[in-house]
Amino acid sequence: MAKRKNYPEEFKRDAVDLVHSSPERSLTDIAHGLGIHLETLRKWVREERARTQAVDGGGGAGMTPDEKEELRRLRRENARLKEDNEILRKAAAYFARETTR
Repeated sequence: MAKRKNYPEEFKRDAVDLVHSSPERSLTDIAHGLGIHLETLRKWVREERARTQAVDGGGGAGMTPDEKEELRRLRRENARLKEDNEILRKAAAYFARETTR
C-alpha cells in the first residue's frame, strides 16, 4: 500500500487556483502536471467549493459571478495574509527570545 502524502496548504490552494484560472485545461491534465492523483485534486476543489459556499451562505445570493469570484479571491488572499502574519508573529517572538539570552 502506498504511503499517504501530506501536501502543504499553500500547495493545495495554488492547485485549486490553477484549476479555476485554467478552464481550458482538464483536471486530469492539471493533476498530472502537478504530480498528484486526479482524485486528490478533485477533492481539494470540492472542499474549496464547499468552504466558499458555507461562507457565502450557500451561493452568495444577489451577487454577479464576477463579484462571487472576486469575493472568493479576496477571502483566499485574506487567509494567506493571516497565515503569513502568524508566521511573522512567531518569528518575532523567537528572535525576541534569542536577543534576551
